Amino acid sequence: MAGSAGLYLAIARGSFRRYSTYRAATVAGAFTNTVFGFILAAGFLALWRTRPHLGGYDTGQAVTYIWVSQALLVAVAAWGGGFQDDLQERFRNGDIAIDLQRPVDFLGWWLAGDLGRAGFQLLTRGAVPLTVGVLACHARLPHSLLTWPVFLLSVLLSLLVSFGLRFLISISSFWLLDSEGLRALMVVVSMFMSGMLLPLTLFPQGLRQLAQALPWAALIQAPCDVFLERGSRVPGELGAQLLWAVVLFAAGRAAQALAVRKVVVQGG
Repeated sequence: MAGSAGLYLAIARGSFRRYSTYRAATVAGAFTNTVFGFILAAGFLALWRTRPHLGGYDTGQAVTYIWVSQALLVAVAAWGGGFQDDLQERFRNGDIAIDLQRPVDFLGWWLAGDLGRAGFQLLTRGAVPLTVGVLACHARLPHSLLTWPVFLLSVLLSLLVSFGLRFLISISSFWLLDSEGLRALMVVVSMFMSGMLLPLTLFPQGLRQLAQALPWAALIQAPCDVFLERGSRVPGELGAQLLWAVVLFAAGRAAQALAVRKVVVQGG
């Protein structure tokens, strides 16, 4: 058991180091997230000045929401990517057959690597825009120190939900051979249903209830509300995140078990 844990930790460390080598891309990405943070914060300020407390957020909370969402955007892979790019390439060249023969859990291997990637992105493309938002736009930090561990738990759950969604999309390649169409569809859904563009509380009632019931709300909306210390909403959102993480991992396990009964490799 300890050996298995050490293996997955080594995979996560290796993924962290791998992404840390792309220094120019990291700097450019952090700069881009920060620029978009300023643009979106300006738009939110204009909107909230005309309609204070829109969606249950005051102006300071609305601005903070933008900077927290920008900090999480890449780590939770709200636009997809991460391990999906590597896994799709392995489907294309047939190396997926080798992956299935490794003496290590297939899902666990990719999860460990994705958590290593996400950890690096949080420390770089996450910390930079949030720090700029606090210093330049008066984004609010949590009032209670106890909020920080709860926020980190919520972020971890959002990473697990994100992985579960992307794993299901990726594993569809066992049947489709190419999951690019589903990935594109997921990006569109994620943009609107995760709270990436607007807090879900701003949606019309029916659409808001639907969005809050779907797993994408766990990616951005839930951790942002935890960071903003939105009291009564926090336990329910944490519970929903945990529920979706369990459901998606169970679905991923089931899909993997079904898929490997008959593996079709492109080109042979």
